[in-house]
Amino acid sequence: MHKPDFLPYGRQSIDDDDVAAVVSALRSDWLTTGPMVPRFEEAVASACGVEHAVAVSSGTAALHAAMNAIGIGRGDEVIVPAMTFVATANAVVYCGGRPVFADVDPTTLLISPSSVERLIGPRTKAVVAVDYAGQPCDYDALRVLTSPRSLKLVADACHAIGGSDRDRPVGSLADVSTFSFHPVKHVTTGEGGAVVTGDAEIAAKARVFRNHGITTDHRQREREGSWFYEMVDLGFNYRITDFQCALGISQLAKLGVWVARRRQLAARYDEALRTIPGVQPLAIRPGAAHAYHLYVVRVAPRAGTDRATVYSRLRASGIGVNVHYVPVHLHPFYRREFGTGPGLCPVAEAAYEEILSLPMFPGMADGDVDRVVNTLVRVLPEA
Repeated sequence: MHKPDFLPYGRQSIDDDDVAAVVSALRSDWLTTGPMVPRFEEAVASACGVEHAVAVSSGTAALHAAMNAIGIGRGDEVIVPAMTFVATANAVVYCGGRPVFADVDPTTLLISPSSVERLIGPRTKAVVAVDYAGQPCDYDALRVLTSPRSLKLVADACHAIGGSDRDRPVGSLADVSTFSFHPVKHVTTGEGGAVVTGDAEIAAKARVFRNHGITTDHRQREREGSWFYEMVDLGFNYRITDFQCALGISQLAKLGVWVARRRQLAARYDEALRTIPGVQPLAIRPGAAHAYHLYVVRVAPRAGTDRATVYSRLRASGIGVNVHYVPVHLHPFYRREFGTGPGLCPVAEAAYEEILSLPMFPGMADGDVDRVVNTLVRVLPEA
């Protein structure tokens, strides 16, 4: 257990309304495949301004379902950014495809459209953009590359629910988007995720995929008084429970307030960090409304220290900084199975040596930001 004064990089916010919602679902007739699941899906779709949402058991399950729904198979290449959690690329591999790693913009760490353009080849079937830290990618620039080539554009928006680009909500910016509802994300269902899309066919495929490839679930058969079902494709058990969805419905009602608070905290960080040499927050794209799942800074190396030293000193001082992420192509699995390695995505690799995620969650007080910044100043050597 951490000491009571340890400030983590992220933390869920649970109130009495959330607890009551879960208890009500637990006392109902349905613990899974019941009425809370479609209600939660409707709420997620509404928040994103799209017609369809399919709730699943995790953000990784959402990515896997999305890759399957757009038809990724053996021999297909999917362009993904190097700066992301491994699940973005793993979902491609699960379907038999090959991830092709694109580099990122050095100021935002979002996927670089120019890097994507260089990597498009005859086997390319889709591009996955990751809304890193909660900032939406430049989907307009990516559409210029994908639409003429009939490539699917996928948003890994697991960091970014509640964000927008030129007043268009995250979830509506790509052909299909995915969310995570892990406890450190904006909205939690404990574990959980969703596939959101305006395409009815993609939604239908994701819905079947989450239920073993079977066309109906238990509640549908119960309603129809039928026992018969058919497995039409190879799927997985990626279902989510009713009590998780009850929690999600309650949490979604507070999304706007929580995102607003995250932006206030980010603005306080921005102002406080202006005078600290060598500590640089990531840039914001014009027109983007950042959702701030993470608040990431780059810490330039100084004589006698580096990012790893700063990380250790902050953690020892009770500040739960983290690093997001080790570039995917540097992990042993990808080096072994796909021949990737250092030098493939130099911008992402250079950023990895400098980035720190500072604490960011809506339950933080203004004084917590001040504590983080003051501690950061104390552990940094003189410039």
